Amino acid sequence: MYSEFRSKLISLADEQYREFTKKSILSDRPYLGVRIPDIRNLVKTIPKEKLTEFIAQKPEAVEEIIAHGFAIAKLSYEEMLQVFDSHVKTFDNWCVVDTFCAALRKTVKKHESDFFGRKVEPLLASTNEYAVRTGLVCLLDFYVQPDYLSTIFDRIESLKDREEYYIRMAIAWLLAECFIKFPDETLAYMKVSKLNKWAFNKTICKICESYRVNPDTKKQIKLLRKAK
Repeated sequence: MYSEFRSKLISLADEQYREFTKKSILSDRPYLGVRIPDIRNLVKTIPKEKLTEFIAQKPEAVEEIIAHGFAIAKLSYEEMLQVFDSHVKTFDNWCVVDTFCAALRKTVKKHESDFFGRKVEPLLASTNEYAVRTGLVCLLDFYVQPDYLSTIFDRIESLKDREEYYIRMAIAWLLAECFIKFPDETLAYMKVSKLNKWAFNKTICKICESYRVNPDTKKQIKLLRKAK
């Protein structure tokens, strides 16, 4: 079954798209050039009873990692937890992280508290760049809500000295989303934050790029930029 899936996946490849996209998806794995909607639709054809068998196969291309993520998201919550860690260990680029986290929204929705303690906290404490990014993107996708705001700020602050690019970008993305939804609380945190200059100023850039923030607020938030 898996060889058949791989053949179908390869048949969907677009050389021009591959050359264009691989410039922004840096990976040691081969990249086929298959669009994400096509990967998602192909995974939908896998029978439910074959999902576990499919996920057990060793992925090679970036698109196969993405496909495994979509397949894992079709499992029950407890089944997903059993393969979550091993899947995260295959991550070596931002795209596989972000597509996986987004796919898990429905699965995690009814188990937010449990998932936070069992998976998100360990991810944020990891030394691995893409594990930490996975934790941060999970915060962005599932936890930007009143009950978790102070926890998000605490976890961001605990990562204030991390220098990895994809961690810093995820922090900026997450904190900007917090500001857009909860400006007063997030502004109060930003005024006392010791977040490194790059991530802090990138957060301000992300806020100012949003159409959900009015021009006057953007002018005020720019005044917080760190010069040193």
